[in-house]
Amino acid sequence: MREIVVEPLSRVEGEGGITVQLDGKRIKDVRFDILEGTRLIETLVVGKTPQEDVSIACRICAICTLSHRYAALRGLEKALGIEIPPKAHHMRSLMHLGECLESNSLHVFVLALPDFLGYPSAIAMAEKYGNEVTQALALKKFANHIMEVTSGRMIHGENPTIGGFGRYPDREVLLNIKKQARDFLEFAVYGTNLVAGLDIPSFFEKETVFMCCEPGNEFGLMGDSIRISTGEVVDCNDYKKLTNEKFCPHSAAKHCLYKGKPFTVGALARVNNLGERLKGQAGKLFKKHWNDRWLKNPIYNNHAQAVEIVWALEQIPGVVDDILKIKEDPALVKPARTEGEGVGAVEAPRGTLYHHYQIKDGLIADANFIIPTGQNLEDIEKYMRLAVQGMIDQGADDDAIRLQLEIICRAYDPCISCSTHMVRIERV
Repeated sequence: MREIVVEPLSRVEGEGGITVQLDGKRIKDVRFDILEGTRLIETLVVGKTPQEDVSIACRICAICTLSHRYAALRGLEKALGIEIPPKAHHMRSLMHLGECLESNSLHVFVLALPDFLGYPSAIAMAEKYGNEVTQALALKKFANHIMEVTSGRMIHGENPTIGGFGRYPDREVLLNIKKQARDFLEFAVYGTNLVAGLDIPSFFEKETVFMCCEPGNEFGLMGDSIRISTGEVVDCNDYKKLTNEKFCPHSAAKHCLYKGKPFTVGALARVNNLGERLKGQAGKLFKKHWNDRWLKNPIYNNHAQAVEIVWALEQIPGVVDDILKIKEDPALVKPARTEGEGVGAVEAPRGTLYHHYQIKDGLIADANFIIPTGQNLEDIEKYMRLAVQGMIDQGADDDAIRLQLEIICRAYDPCISCSTHMVRIERV
């Protein structure tokens, strides 16, 4: 048996591994091993107050902290009978756009782009692509600023709370955010065209199912129902029928299947399902670059994230205006009841995130969280298996197979503390 071990996979979050077992030209196994320990957050919040839960649940992740907080707030507020005022809704939209912008810009330009330009890292790119790297980091910094302004600090901010916000930012701060969003738009359009010009391999393409929140009649990042690329729209309360979590022997993370088959969530799912709704520059870029390969190749998730960056920058000025139109800062809305049940669904940068709560006597009685990366694991393994077989047929060596699997993995932008670090190829 021949074994090839790759050093920890760079440019992803968390720790895991890929194991490929080959018997000559026959694939024995392809596994995406999740090695991170169980977080136990769902158990930790039981017996806590809803307000305590909001602060604990977002600790699942320091990258998608606001998505977790937003999903928790939506689920808990449904359970408690809370309807937040319009200004609070607009503020949550702004914070969510900030996180989408921060995560997508980091992944597209710093984590994924080096793969396609032939560099080991964004730092190594800097000599030839200095402006691109500098602009990408400045864009990420701007997005971090939005997160800090809306949530109180860049990571695990406490300002978004049950019933609204603790405080609202000053007019001058919001107007500066509006201006910067417009200033970054030119670079975002350029960046999308740059990504769209990359040479993307096609030998492992196969159609899959895509899921995302249904935001109404527009493109968006949250909703009370789930749109599936098959044409179905399902209430988010039925999320268990969509995700069907199951234990997997080689992984500390549960896997998900829809009707017994893998599916994809994330930017590619959102753009494939909702892209026709995009307007402005984002809409033009979608029409210019989208083709049916986006339905069959996970690497186009990078392209979808780039389009979303443009969309987010175009959305921010209007959301700022909506906040400023309402002069009075609303008080926190108090719970209408102390018992109830609610599911909060939002689009984290990596895909649909569910927080489900049952509340009794004012305390969390049960909690269930479904994380985007867990939903993508079966599809990741499917495409890696297709890639390995295709490369074996082409006579590729182990190094080429290893690199291609890393590129596929990174395309999903996995959050492993929510998924890879090591590629192992074993030849029998």
